Amino acid sequence: MFNKHDVKRDICQLKGRQAKKGYDWWWHSFTAYNKKTGEAKPFYIEFFLCNPKLGRFRPVYGQLKENQEKGIRPSYLMVNVGCWGKVHKQLHRFFGWKKIEVNWKYPFEVKADDCYLTETETYGDVCVSEVDSKEHPEYMSDYGHIKWDLKINKDIAFNVGFGASSLFRKLQLFEMFWHAEGMKSYFEGSIYLDEEEYIVRKEDCYGYSDKNWGKDFTSPWVWLSSNNLTDLVSGKKLNNSVFDIGGGRPKIGFIALNRKLLSAFYIEGKCYEFNFSKFWTNTRTKFQSHETEDEILWRVEQKTWRNKVVVEVSCKKEDMLLINYESPDGAKRHTRLWNGGNGKGTIYLYRGKKLINKIWAENIGCEYGEYSRK
Repeated sequence: MFNKHDVKRDICQLKGRQAKKGYDWWWHSFTAYNKKTGEAKPFYIEFFLCNPKLGRFRPVYGQLKENQEKGIRPSYLMVNVGCWGKVHKQLHRFFGWKKIEVNWKYPFEVKADDCYLTETETYGDVCVSEVDSKEHPEYMSDYGHIKWDLKINKDIAFNVGFGASSLFRKLQLFEMFWHAEGMKSYFEGSIYLDEEEYIVRKEDCYGYSDKNWGKDFTSPWVWLSSNNLTDLVSGKKLNNSVFDIGGGRPKIGFIALNRKLLSAFYIEGKCYEFNFSKFWTNTRTKFQSHETEDEILWRVEQKTWRNKVVVEVSCKKEDMLLINYESPDGAKRHTRLWNGGNGKGTIYLYRGKKLINKIWAENIGCEYGEYSRK
């Protein structure tokens, strides 16, 4: 049973070695509706912490040429907010560690000036001018203005099990950890995009909340999730359902487990899990992700002793953005990390060889990126 809430995994994990070479982020995505026109638009909000032990009064930018020449690693809180669709953007606001307040115990809390995040609430304001976006590539940001005030209720969890257990976290065995406390989350409030107000309603926000932390990012990088699901046989809306897929190439110490994914399917109260760390289930995975001229495509096939799932998803490039991150060591390895919130696709669930669910998914949060290793 993967739907086990564990809010202690949501506390800041940047301790020990990861305090000098590590990141920890909290991710939230949802759909909002233009107050005037009713237009649906997906947004995301992320609080990204990096290398607290290297902190200074001002943020330390890893992409500054002088810092790279001196081997100075990045250190900051980056509040990363954005939206998807034909008008899409990502905006970054940075704070030095001397201006950041973090509650390192449960319940977690991150605050810097007027940007704030807890388990149940977030608000903030990020504004980047066109001049700053062009003249400061170290910001890794588009230009624009997003302001928000939201309540959060994390309903269904994907607890990946051993991979993020207290022992594994303490030993810092994985290069990248993952915990989805709210793979189905309810958001409520408002968000402004360039002074245009959007309303966020819990009944149709299709919200998602998770966190990742570690020393570097996986490649390939795969993420797919949605709770806007419809049974294709009956036409019934599946209001108590969600799926979540993540991973790519998990690394334990110096050992890389090539092309592995973790996934959970919660369909009207029934759980189907495909988790390679639970070796007794004999989980086997095949997946393909690639670009066409105008789309990103995913195909995931996973099996256990009893169950099988096939997921086929597409998302238009014009609705997506290329997420702009740097690793805690200051390197920028992912240069084509596609990220979107308007994916669509089909889920086929089997019990043995029998098809038991055929599901249409919309508002799919989706990511794919891969870089060559030399």
